[in-house]
Amino acid sequence: MCKRILIIEDDQEMINLGDLFLRKAGYKVLSALGGEAGLEMLRTESVDLVLLDVMMVGVDGWNVLKVMRANKEWQDIPVIMLSARHYLEYESEMADYAGMFTDYVVKPFVVRNLLEKIETALIA
Repeated sequence: MCKRILIIEDDQEMINLGDLFLRKAGYKVLSALGGEAGLEMLRTESVDLVLLDVMMVGVDGWNVLKVMRANKEWQDIPVIMLSARHYLEYESEMADYAGMFTDYVVKPFVVRNLLEKIETALIA
């Protein structure tokens, strides 16, 4: 069965890039432009993993993550956080959300490395 990955991102170019390399790797890709659209997509679609941008206008990635973990239907979906900022710049958020996300990847990323993290998260 083809795994379904949801990209929640506020940069259409990043969505397009993710769509390209994830489809090439054999995944079914869904996307949402922004946090609010991402939550709506979760309400209507079943997904196996979420790639979630941290810094978004409106509902940011931390708030999407918080809503996901409060919802029984979504609380076990692996989430890989994506950000242009190093995780040390999010020290307080990292403490607040420890254990709520599967991994954290800094953009720009090496596609092969992100794919390995996705595969690991889907197996766990």
